[in-house]
Amino acid sequence: MRRAYFFLGWFFFGVGAVGVAVPGLPTTPFMLLALWSFSKSSQRFHDWLYAHKVFGPALKQWRTSRVIPLKAKLVAILTMLLSLIYLLGFTHTPVWLKAVTGLVMLYGAWFILRTPSRATPAGHDVG
Repeated sequence: MRRAYFFLGWFFFGVGAVGVAVPGLPTTPFMLLALWSFSKSSQRFHDWLYAHKVFGPALKQWRTSRVIPLKAKLVAILTMLLSLIYLLGFTHTPVWLKAVTGLVMLYGAWFILRTPSRATPAGHDVG
């Protein structure tokens, strides 16, 4: 199973890395999946990804505080919105696929917007 997890780790890392350049394709969720896969297969690559100069800070913030920084939220929502506008207005994609894509993006936006942007101080309830 270690080999399967190792392969998945690199697969998720690759998809996440592509997400840096491709609008609408998220990066951090795939890096989180890669980190999890590496935790099951290779401590060396888990530590490498967790300490990565580009991807590490977001992974650490998520792990320690379960937060999505405001800047990342804005970029994600704007990218999804622009991608959806392009899909709806400028492609010949089947209507059912446009609807499914829109629903997935709506769920992603809901998740992003409901997740805190900052860590709350210890002992303080958010409510």
